[in-house]
Amino acid sequence: MSSSTLLGRREELNRMDESDLFMELIRDVANELDINVLCHKILVNVGLLTHADRGSLFLAKGPLEDRYLVAKLFDVTQDTEFEEAVQRARSEEIRIPFGVGIAGYVAQSKRIINIKDAYKDPRFNSEIDMRTGYKTTLILSMPICNYEGDVIGVAQIINKTNGSHEFTDHDVEVFQRYLTFCGIGIQNAQLFELSVLEYRRNQILLNLARSIFEEQNNLECLVTKIMTEAKELLKCERCAVYLLDLDCGEAGHLEKIVERPGKSIQESRKPLSRRESNNIDMEDILQQHAGEDSKFTMVFEMENGTQEAKIYRPTSGNLTSPLGQIARYVAATGQILNIGDVASWSKRQVFQVGTEPTRSILCMPIVNGQRSVIGVAQLINKDNGFSFTDSDVTIFEAFAIFCGLGIHNTQMYESACKLMAKQKVALECLSYHATANNDDALKLMSDDIQPADKYNLFSFTFIDFDLTDEDTCKATVRMFTSCDLINKFHVPYDVLCRWILSVKKNYRPVKYHNWRHALNVAQTMFAMLKTGKMEQFMTDIEILGLLVACLCHDLDHRGTNNAFQTKTESPLAILYSTSTMEHHHFDQCVMILNSDSNNIFQNLSMEDYRRVMRVVENAILSTDLAVYFKKKNRFMELIDEGEFDWQSEEKKELLCGMMMTACDVSAIAKPWEIQHRVAKLVADEFFDQGDLERLQLNQQPVAMMDRERRDELPQMQVGFIDVICLPLYKVMAETFPWIQPLYDGTMDNRKHWQDLAEKVEMGLTWIDRDTIEEPVEEFVSIEPKDIEFTVTTLNCAHADKKDAPTPESKSALGRFASLRKGGRNLGKGVRNRLSRSLYSRSNSEDTSAAQSGTPSSGQQPQTPASGGKGSSKALIPERKNRNKLCLLI
Repeated sequence: MSSSTLLGRREELNRMDESDLFMELIRDVANELDINVLCHKILVNVGLLTHADRGSLFLAKGPLEDRYLVAKLFDVTQDTEFEEAVQRARSEEIRIPFGVGIAGYVAQSKRIINIKDAYKDPRFNSEIDMRTGYKTTLILSMPICNYEGDVIGVAQIINKTNGSHEFTDHDVEVFQRYLTFCGIGIQNAQLFELSVLEYRRNQILLNLARSIFEEQNNLECLVTKIMTEAKELLKCERCAVYLLDLDCGEAGHLEKIVERPGKSIQESRKPLSRRESNNIDMEDILQQHAGEDSKFTMVFEMENGTQEAKIYRPTSGNLTSPLGQIARYVAATGQILNIGDVASWSKRQVFQVGTEPTRSILCMPIVNGQRSVIGVAQLINKDNGFSFTDSDVTIFEAFAIFCGLGIHNTQMYESACKLMAKQKVALECLSYHATANNDDALKLMSDDIQPADKYNLFSFTFIDFDLTDEDTCKATVRMFTSCDLINKFHVPYDVLCRWILSVKKNYRPVKYHNWRHALNVAQTMFAMLKTGKMEQFMTDIEILGLLVACLCHDLDHRGTNNAFQTKTESPLAILYSTSTMEHHHFDQCVMILNSDSNNIFQNLSMEDYRRVMRVVENAILSTDLAVYFKKKNRFMELIDEGEFDWQSEEKKELLCGMMMTACDVSAIAKPWEIQHRVAKLVADEFFDQGDLERLQLNQQPVAMMDRERRDELPQMQVGFIDVICLPLYKVMAETFPWIQPLYDGTMDNRKHWQDLAEKVEMGLTWIDRDTIEEPVEEFVSIEPKDIEFTVTTLNCAHADKKDAPTPESKSALGRFASLRKGGRNLGKGVRNRLSRSLYSRSNSEDTSAAQSGTPSSGQQPQTPASGGKGSSKALIPERKNRNKLCLLI
């Protein structure tokens, strides 16, 4: 507003009466939200109302325990321009503690002071008059309060312009009434100013968050951006960031990546605490942490007049300097230090940063998501020369949080890049060692491959025990050639041979889930496709995928199941939360296919490649019995509905999954002598896992993996057949009758296992060694003598009367009857001892009978009609004796 306009405005106001003038001046300040403009208007208007020469307005700042006044505008007359007043206040910032001077006394006491001779009041500071040349005589000072009665400022007017030698009571009343309205306006303007400031802070924090996500690949650029924003918002001369060495290497970060949330992390989360300068002494810091190695690895510094950070690795001198010691203290304690007066706090000569003395310090820890200190941020010297306020601490704390997240994420990103590079190197090494030897591949290429029927590949009773390792590879090649997959998909023969040998090489030498198990599963799939005529439902690309999946479905199996991986929290369980081992098998399959000279899919089109990999993945994952149980009911529903069209993608995937399960458990359908040997291998592998669970995890294994419950294996085999195998084979045989041999073989083996289970229940021992060998009826530890059975008959007078046993027959047969009736109620140990007792007593009776002249086996027993007593002795080979004893029991 121009001076002529102001003059006209003033003349207009002077023509008003007091009440109109008062209301007009209230309206003048009522809607003003700029705190500087408002204060200027208040002082000018107060001069008009009271005829004061000049005035000053102070606003209250600081915490409750350390309140002070700051001169918002100083020595404003009715002719003082707004810009001039603001500039003067900024250049001569005056800070008055509560209780000091006239204004400080008014603020503390909330009293009105009307002084007629300022120089006679001891609270008056004449230095300002001496500096400005102005003579202060009259002073009227009055508190400005908010609606709660708290002092938010002090207004002070000096000298009269109308020749009066004092401020009258009327002046005091008008001044007080006007300041009541001004207090409302000032508080509204302050709230508006806070909201604007908060908006600016939020914008800066949003920009900071954006910077964090944009600069995750460069730690130096990220920290520089954060420091620039912090200096700009908090108005300080210097900013520094110290980064700690927190084992930020690849191994340390990988460990943090796979670490599960737990109690230890929760316990480490501690809230940051603030400590002011008077709470801790500099000497304590120097003495307490003089011997500690804080391991600061990098320091970023940014000073006034530059937008670039100075980055260096700290020397011992940097770490032992006062600022370095403060940073080490904050890093060790996690406390926020706000030092307002470094000179008095340090009790020594003021230490300097560059050429500037250090006046104030705000030092704060930088933490990551786990509340672990990863660095320290320092702000040095406010631009206005004062200390850092609570508001500064709050803002800086937000900066520190963002800084911690950004630094942690960037370090994680850099470490992840190194891990990826190391992984690539490791995969290259693994690929080299996982690939078959060239000499072996050349040999397999040059060898003659026998026809499929020579290897018995078309039969569901295929046996691999008689095949050498070389023959197993040849049989695998024959399956691919018999399906004409080499010609259909232009698979180079050398690549196929090398791939087969590489797959074989990547199976571990565990007892069951090894290369030969994979061969058997693939052969069963081949037999189902050819002999079982399932190939009519499959495309060529699906046949290729199924054979590859069968050969690779247990790659790198460790002899332990998914539950064991979860219990031990192995890396595999962390990588794959479901179907853990099956996902790993598929990944190993992909790794081999991606290795040099192993990609048998190299000549497929992009679309065929996607399709075959989808078939392989779904097929391998289907070998997880948990997946089988999820899909079984849907498959049974389709069968019950009479489904015959399996060409839709969903139904084809379902059918392939059922076929994979049928092949995976097909050992249960092999001839009994083969099934018996395979059961030993499976049980031994399960028992080994059970031993690991007992030793490593201190847990009781489930029954099928508990070596101490090995006698229960026959009954568990029956349960496995009834729950998994028979329902699947039955419904598949009914729908696809050409695979009936799988169902028949399973039923036959079930009878054998059921027979053994019944004998175990009768008291016989299924196995008496640490590993499964043969059923007890097929071996004995000693060579027993022949057993003599004596049969006594009575001549009955009437045909309808029952034979009465003689005492001898009671003695001979009563033992067996007792065992037959009560054996099931006895403990297993008692039944085993009783079984051995039967052998012993039978042998002793045979010996005593021979010594007493018992008739030989050649003598004929007397007929019942003779009414006499006869005896018969049967000489039975050892194995038959045992079989008869089992049947008798």
